[in-house]
Amino acid sequence: MLSKQFKHVAVLAFVLILALDLTQIEAAPEGKIKSKILSDLQAKGTVTFFVVMKEKANSEMASGITDWDRRGEIVISLLKGVANRTQRPIFEIISRAGAEATSYWIVNTVKVTTKDLRLIEELAGHTDVEYLKADELLQIPDPISGSAEPKIQGIEWGISKIRAPEVWQQFNIRGEGIVVANIDTGVKYDHPALVRQYRGNLGGGRFDHNYNWFDPSRICSPGTPCDNNGHGSHTMGTIVGDDGDPGPNQIGVAPRAKWIAVKGCESISCSTSALLSSGQWVLEPTDLNGQNPRRDLRPHVVNNSWGSGSGSDPFYRELVVNWRNAGIFPAFANGNPGSACGRVGVPGAYPESFGVGATDSNDNIAGFSARGPAAAFGNIVKPQASAPGVNVRSAWNNGNYNTESGTSMATPHVAGTVALMWSSNPAIVGDISTTSEILQTTARFRSSTQCGAAGPPNNVYGWGIIDALGAVQEVVRGGTLQGRVTDASSATPVAGAQIQAVGPVTRATQSDANGNYRVRLIAGGYTVTADSFGYRPQTVTGIQIRENQTTTQNFSLPSLPRYLIRGSVWSSADGQPIAGAEVKILTTPISPARSDTEGNYEFRNVPEGTYDIQAGIGRCIATLTQRVTISTDVEVNFPLDSRDAFGYACDDNIPFAWVDAENLLLLFGDSSSIRVNLPFTFSFYGEGYDSVFVSTNGFVNFLENRTYRANNCIPNPDPPNAAIYAHWDSWNVFPFVSGVFTKSEGEAPNRRFIIEWRNVTKRLFIDAGTFEIILDEASGSITLQYNQARGVGDGSSATIGIENQDGRIGFQYSCNEPVVSVGKAIKYFLAE
Repeated sequence: MLSKQFKHVAVLAFVLILALDLTQIEAAPEGKIKSKILSDLQAKGTVTFFVVMKEKANSEMASGITDWDRRGEIVISLLKGVANRTQRPIFEIISRAGAEATSYWIVNTVKVTTKDLRLIEELAGHTDVEYLKADELLQIPDPISGSAEPKIQGIEWGISKIRAPEVWQQFNIRGEGIVVANIDTGVKYDHPALVRQYRGNLGGGRFDHNYNWFDPSRICSPGTPCDNNGHGSHTMGTIVGDDGDPGPNQIGVAPRAKWIAVKGCESISCSTSALLSSGQWVLEPTDLNGQNPRRDLRPHVVNNSWGSGSGSDPFYRELVVNWRNAGIFPAFANGNPGSACGRVGVPGAYPESFGVGATDSNDNIAGFSARGPAAAFGNIVKPQASAPGVNVRSAWNNGNYNTESGTSMATPHVAGTVALMWSSNPAIVGDISTTSEILQTTARFRSSTQCGAAGPPNNVYGWGIIDALGAVQEVVRGGTLQGRVTDASSATPVAGAQIQAVGPVTRATQSDANGNYRVRLIAGGYTVTADSFGYRPQTVTGIQIRENQTTTQNFSLPSLPRYLIRGSVWSSADGQPIAGAEVKILTTPISPARSDTEGNYEFRNVPEGTYDIQAGIGRCIATLTQRVTISTDVEVNFPLDSRDAFGYACDDNIPFAWVDAENLLLLFGDSSSIRVNLPFTFSFYGEGYDSVFVSTNGFVNFLENRTYRANNCIPNPDPPNAAIYAHWDSWNVFPFVSGVFTKSEGEAPNRRFIIEWRNVTKRLFIDAGTFEIILDEASGSITLQYNQARGVGDGSSATIGIENQDGRIGFQYSCNEPVVSVGKAIKYFLAE
């Protein structure tokens, strides 16, 4: 046995060796070694990473080939050829070092496991290596439990909303001849709503899982599909599900398409190795032993929910590009990070991915649905389109059904719609660009200026909500309208001009950076209007669209006169100027202005027209919106009040007087809510309430027993409404660690009711919050107090404030701002 002294010397020597080697690594080519590789090696003594090669195979040449087998052959041959040639010297280096390595060709990369820091440095320094990527887990966005919505004639609401039943009825098409796949948590292959559509179902109770199922991490029983989570069964159910033909559970968009599945996610997370292997298998399915590949059996459509919170990692882009070039349509969930702009993750953020947002049964964007733009990829608009993703009922891994919410629930509606489109017209099978264009231009447009221009498209809904009937109609019979939009004075292109065609159908698109536009239309006569901010619109009538023909219509737009808007922002209470107020011209692409130290602001070169101009500073000063018509230079001043439109005022200079609540509610988890009876009737925005719905996510509402994990800035018509947001964020409540408590104190008519969130957390041991709401019977006031604020407990990802019943009036204290500290108190009350 080693002596203690020898052990100490050995440990010291090992630490010194690590320190020496780390110094050498820092001298390696700058930026080529991701820091996580070094930290993992230091922590574990061994590390797995990926050597990303510089050279990428260009498989685009195959994209125009119509022969399915030949197209796949060319893409795969190119990928394997480049990987074999460029990776050979890398494997020689790895072999000399005695390390473990695995080659991948869907992305030109090599997986390496080693203890050798010098090997890491040598690989990073190789001229053919782009960078070394850490081995990281990606996530399936955690779906949010929901409550079932009413069916429409026995069909799930989302299927009816996108008008898939009309496709079935009018065209007698349900996805025949199309194969869809998902890379997910697996699929319960014998589920009553899925077993009939499984490609491996041979009939008579016999199944062949070769080429139809892939489990790279070997989680399931050997050779047998499974789903250890439920997520994958749910997404596949929305694509193809039906427990008859038809049956009582019509949950799928394309119920006669066939499905295969890839378990690229071991559970709710997905390893890099599994995702790369899955991506290759989708392109070239194999038997259960991983042998005898059959590129001709690859799926037509692949549905994906997996992704990274980072919107900039390019690693998987090569995979998506090669799927497309092989004719596989890549549908990706945009992610569920909340309503902040620019938070779409990858791969959904890639230009080549068809990113999908989530809407509810009222066609409103879900609060959790990721918004664009994709800043790392040229600020492109994301999502491409939206689809039903709130309270979606579908198959589950217990053989029953479950109702969930998420962009994961929305994306299968798009995958199923593509199956209907390609089934209706095999001539466009594998034509990803045309298919994407049709999906976009036939979507039902929903305007939003939350994250930029109203569109279409915009960074909230994309081009709009998917319309399966409109898309199939375009595929079956239609032509193309194209043209160019220019400035009438300079003849320069007008980018982002809105083009609307009204005729047998109404479609909208916009011009690109060169002023060009292109839109698919059903045959017939149209009136077409081109419009752009700062220009007079131009309308042309009698444009004829003929089947399988292209019609050209150019537009020359005259510029509008432009004027100066200036003014001042001051406090209505004392007349003092307010510096730093944000002034916005709503629903325009004009960037907001900030008032200077004297309270002054200005906008130059504003086109004539009528605008809503809004000024606000946040905290306990309410925003003010004024409608102004501009036909000359104008002055617009903003005396900001401390009351909202209903009359609520705010005071954040009150004394902190914490009250410990006593009664523990049976409320645990991430997204749960419970109804709590109030000891008195509480008046809120003019309505009296005897109960309140308390959510784990840091808010209460007076209307419905539902919770929403991802916060919105307020006021916002999207639910929840009639709400008090003490600290609306995606909080977790763990038994014995945290809890939600209530307390009633005092005697009528001077009672108070306290709701306290205690030690709630978001990232365990990193974030924590303790806060409370106090409802006062006598005054009708609402007090918010904060007794713990660690990590995001400071409010940096939360909404704080109050909001009325329809979400059109509210008093927001903050939205995603670090304004909370221990001892903070905020009071809302009706001003006299």
